[in-house]
Amino acid sequence: MSAEQTSLLQGTLDLLILKSLIAGEMHGLGVSRRIQQITGGTFVVKPGSLFPALHRMEEEGWISSFWGDSENNRRAKYYRLTKPGRKQLEAETKRKSKVFCAIFFCLAAWMRTSTRRFMLTSNSW
Repeated sequence: MSAEQTSLLQGTLDLLILKSLIAGEMHGLGVSRRIQQITGGTFVVKPGSLFPALHRMEEEGWISSFWGDSENNRRAKYYRLTKPGRKQLEAETKRKSKVFCAIFFCLAAWMRTSTRRFMLTSNSW
């Protein structure tokens, strides 16, 4: 993992998987690529994290799967969002929005304090 990439917050992977599948059905590698795309490359989901999450989410009924052929004519398991998955996406989006907003405001307050402290102690005035 490069210095630019960030590890996922606990529970965020479900949200990102559900969000990626809103675009339509795709195989596991496609889900991983979509997550990387929608996060601007910040999150890169490895198979060791992705496939257990997909399996668990399928057991929860949030996604369903079927076997098909990939773009390069290989057999691949495709995933699609279900009605309960859409409801979960909505609920999870609301929950995570509150958490992410709180983190943003906390960081913004810290940045204001740090900048002020720097300006007060800096000799560059």
